[in-house]
Amino acid sequence: MSALFEELDYCPTEIGAISLRRRWEPRLGKDIYEIKLGDEHLMSDVFTVSEIALADLALSAVSGTGLRVLVGGLGMGYTALAALKDPRVSSVAVVELLEPVIDWHRRGLLPVGDALHRDQRVRFVQGDFFQLASSRDGFEPDQSARGYDAILLDIDHSPEMLLDNRSRGFYQPEGLAALLPHLRPGGVFGLWSNEAKSGQFTDRLRSVFPEAWAAPVIFRNPYDYSEIEQTVYIGRVPVRDDGRKV
Repeated sequence: MSALFEELDYCPTEIGAISLRRRWEPRLGKDIYEIKLGDEHLMSDVFTVSEIALADLALSAVSGTGLRVLVGGLGMGYTALAALKDPRVSSVAVVELLEPVIDWHRRGLLPVGDALHRDQRVRFVQGDFFQLASSRDGFEPDQSARGYDAILLDIDHSPEMLLDNRSRGFYQPEGLAALLPHLRPGGVFGLWSNEAKSGQFTDRLRSVFPEAWAAPVIFRNPYDYSEIEQTVYIGRVPVRDDGRKV
């Protein structure tokens, strides 16, 4: 058994102090890793099913090879790693607001070690996803003109439960529509939510994307074996009239 509790890093940021900690969890018989923003629990490596499903479900809705993926929100890296496991993916750009989180991956402090940092297909972009989505230069000034086959977002708890009020406008039709110029024909936008599906948000997504749906992700809580339901929302833009993606 390792130390009962260890704070691996603690950094003030523009949206509050963020910390990475590792603690022994006797109910599971192993160390677990947790990220907190102030007193708010952001994520744990115990619950990664839906983060992985975000990449799997979104990419299953995309055809072709040489896929370019953008992930909004780095976290512990499970969504980006899941995307990289798809053999059709040629590159993954990860946009993360908080430099300390990117640094944790560079230093290998998380359960995934420095796997993302070492992968030649990965680019880290330090910035505000929501601001970049609506900017003229896009997410990557030297890359964005090429567009992405999938944009995967996992930052807020849900479209209604936000980490920071600055993202509120993004979940309205005008904000969602800002993604369209960044997606290639046939591309998808995938959104993770900690809540069960919302018909209201699905309808909002359909007002922007010609095809949109909500996919429930259901799994067991390892602590008490209760059922947890989260959601992956997907919106897809059409292919070109001649059926080709590019």
